[in-house]
Amino acid sequence: MSNYIDGFVHTLPSASLEDYKQLVAPIAEIWKEHGALDYWECVGDDMHLEGVRSFIDLMAAKEEEVVLFGWVVFESREARDRANEKVATDPRMQELMGGSDTGFDAARMAYGGFKPFLPR
Repeated sequence: MSNYIDGFVHTLPSASLEDYKQLVAPIAEIWKEHGALDYWECVGDDMHLEGVRSFIDLMAAKEEEVVLFGWVVFESREARDRANEKVATDPRMQELMGGSDTGFDAARMAYGGFKPFLPR
């Protein structure tokens, strides 16, 4: 059975990076409790390669912002759909997101579900 990946990229004020890390650590665990096999978020480091568009440009990141790229691994698309339903109704998520002021803006996040293309 092939895995299914939810991928996302978003910006965040650089000054909020540590607060955001404290927020997403328990969020990652909630995703895993509800079926995610793995949860990753990475902060941009080497963001320029000549001849290609950077994530900074793609996300219209401001000078005081960083770009984060993440993905969540699931057993299948069906497992992802079940996990999404559970996470959306988990009261811990509402509590975590409601009590957070990290500057995260979901309206500026790009997201998509991905099925395998090239075998591992």
